This record gives sequence, structure tokens and C-alpha cells, in this order.
Amino acid sequence: MAETSPRILIVEDEHALAAALAAAVGRLGAQAVTCYSGQRAREELAGAAFDLVILDIGLPDMNGLELLEEIRVPTLVITAHGNLDNAITAKQRGAAEYLVKPLDLTQFLAVVKQLLAQPVPVASPADAESALLIGGAAVMQPVFVAIANACASDAPVLISGPTGTGKSLVARVIHANSARQARPFVVLHCAALPEQLLESELFGHERGAFTGALAAKTGHIERAAGGTLFLDEIGDISPAVQAKLLRVVEEKTFLRLGGREERRVDLRLITATHRDLRAEVAAGRFREDLYYRLHVLDIEIPPLTKRLEDIPALSAFFLGRIAPGRLLAADTLRRLQQYAWPGNVRELRNALEHAAAVASGPQILPQHLPRSIRHYEPPAGDTLQTALAPWLQQQLAAGATYDDIRAAIEACVLKNLLRHYDHKPSVLARELKMNRATLLKKRKSIGLGA
Repeated sequence: MAETSPRILIVEDEHALAAALAAAVGRLGAQAVTCYSGQRAREELAGAAFDLVILDIGLPDMNGLELLEEIRVPTLVITAHGNLDNAITAKQRGAAEYLVKPLDLTQFLAVVKQLLAQPVPVASPADAESALLIGGAAVMQPVFVAIANACASDAPVLISGPTGTGKSLVARVIHANSARQARPFVVLHCAALPEQLLESELFGHERGAFTGALAAKTGHIERAAGGTLFLDEIGDISPAVQAKLLRVVEEKTFLRLGGREERRVDLRLITATHRDLRAEVAAGRFREDLYYRLHVLDIEIPPLTKRLEDIPALSAFFLGRIAPGRLLAADTLRRLQQYAWPGNVRELRNALEHAAAVASGPQILPQHLPRSIRHYEPPAGDTLQTALAPWLQQQLAAGATYDDIRAAIEACVLKNLLRHYDHKPSVLARELKMNRATLLKKRKSIGLGA
């Protein structure tokens, strides 16, 4: 191999994965060095130069994020335990990129190739405290990575997702962990305001600009100078306001209502919407040029029904704030995981506040939940999915393998089918077109006789 080949240090305690990653980067013409602990990585970094480090967070002798502070070359952080705190901390401590296991090999190689071609300068650690978003669901991992990237940037961010998913919280997290954290974070909810009042709140106005304007007023744009302006429900603003906002984004200038003096402003813009802005652009209700300027960075938050396995952790967090010491009964948790959640995480918090208020003992029972949840019946097609998700999480937490899970499900199905057919295997085999010898073998394997 040529001496000019890039050198990559792979810090991963799973020997098989480390070898696989080394083989993968070798296809890019890189020379890989593998080590399985943080201390060994320190020794390698002290004794030789590397162009890139691939660093696992879960090391046997330390948290990889501790080691990250000492690394002075571009670093790709990988982890099997993706969460928002890890993602943000990794970015704050200088990670160039952050990926969650299981790794997609194509994506992994693309990131490595990009980092080798255009090394990313190492950022200095930030002192900001991250706000908290609860969730370990797989669907949340790309969200955490996107939030971490937004924290490390100053580009405009568009946050999309259904009402109640936590878009404003995401905006606060980004600001609190950005370079503008010490400056103002100004919020304006656009949906509830008529056009003239929205313009006045956003841009400010001069005295006499309209009837009732008895004095000059500073708008939200000026108040956010140097910091972050968060515009919630940006999809609801009128075309006239869209045009003026585009000028702020592109030129950093604006006029107060009734004013003639052009004012300059330096701020970061974060926007949020529950609408599909692409569809709004196609329908002619939202400016295409403004849309592309707003979603330089795009974060899409999934509805709660896509992350049912997060409900136990979310509930524990909310109850810890609302009613410390209160616990959910198993039937209550099951009911929460079967509900449709049109109001998403916000509705979950409200439901738990209601339950804590009416419960008299330490346990929250199903009868303490709001009527809409108590009486909810999931559609027939959703029953299996809502029942399976929490059970799968329990099995995974207990260390079950795929074969264990498959065997348990098959045993459960077979027991219920036998019960349905009055424990007559011959009838079951005939009705379901199943080989009788196979059925007898499976019955024996789950302890239901020979």
C-alpha cells in the first residue's frame, strides 16, 4: 500500500465489527488500525498520526465521548445506544459525524469517503446544557442526529411533524446548544394572528403606522438580534408576509410597518409547521424560494404512534415531574400503548396529569385515564401491532435473540390455535392445511405432548 494512503484508527470493542469496518475502509484504499479499548486508542493516537478516527461510545474501560475530547483529527462517532444527549454531546466535543448501529454499510462508506476527502475542523467543546428529549425508538435516531447537526450549524432549520410532537422543544434544544446560546431565543406563534397583527409583531411598527399605533414598537425580529427567532406554524403566514420574510432571510434587512429606515439584523431562523410545505408550494400557497431558504436543514419528528416503545420512558419522565412516586400499573401502560394519540406527546402528558389528579393511591390504574383513552378500541388491523411493540421491547431488553423471539411467538400462536380447535391437532392440521407430522413435532417442542 502506498505511503500516502489515509490512516484510520478504528476504536471498537466488538472484534468482529472492528474487523468488518477495517475491511470496508480498506476498499477505499485506507490503512486501518483497530483497537478495542479507550486506553489502547490513547496509545495509538500518541504514537502515530491518523487522518480519521472511527470511535464507538460504548468502550469497556470508558465512555467514548470522554476520549473524543482528546482527539484532534476528524472523528466519526458510532453507537448502539443512540439518544439525543449522546448525539449533541458528540457534536459539541468535536465529532465530525455520528451514526447509529446497526450501521448501513453504504452510508458508512459514503461518510468515511467524505470525511477523508474534506476533513472537518474539530470544534471546541461547548458548555451548553442540552434540553431533554426522551426516546430510544429506532425512528428517533435520525431525528437525534439531525438535531445534533443543527446544533453545530448556524443555518436555517425547518422542523416538521404533527401537532404535539415537540417541535418547539426541538427548537429550544437547538438554540441552547448552538453558538448563539447566550443571546435571545424569541418565539412567535404565527397561526393565531391576523395578517396585520402578525406583521406588526414580526417586523415592529412606527408610530402612526395604522390606527391604534400610538407609539413605535420593536418587533420580534429586532428582539432576536444576535440570537434565534423561532416561528411556529410558518405554513400559515400570508403571501405578503412570506415576501417580507424572504428579504430578512436573504438580505438580513427589513422595514418596520410605516417605516422608511432599512434595518439590518443578524439572527438565526428556526421555523416549524405541521403542514406539508412541499404540497403547499405545489398548490401555490407558499413561496418556493422561501421554502428552499427555510429548509437548509430539515428535521421531521414522527408521531407518537410510530414510537410506541418510548411510551414507558416518556411516562416515567412526565410522572417524575407531575407526581413523583406515582407508577403506572401494567394494564395502564398497555392501554397507553394501544391508544391512537392524535395529540401525540402533548396529549400523553395531559393524560398523565389527569390521571395523577384523580388517582388516590401510588398506582395509576386504567380507570384513572381520561375517558377518550379508557374507551378507545384500536382498529382490528392495529391490535397485533400495538400488542407486539411493547412485548418486543421487553424481550430485547432481556437479551432475547431472534430465534428466541420467533419461538415464543410461534408457541403462543400454536397454543391459541389448539385452544380454538378444542385441542384437536388433526382438526387444526386439516383446517389450516398444515402437515400433521410437522404439527406434532412443534407441539412436542413447546411441551404440549408427543
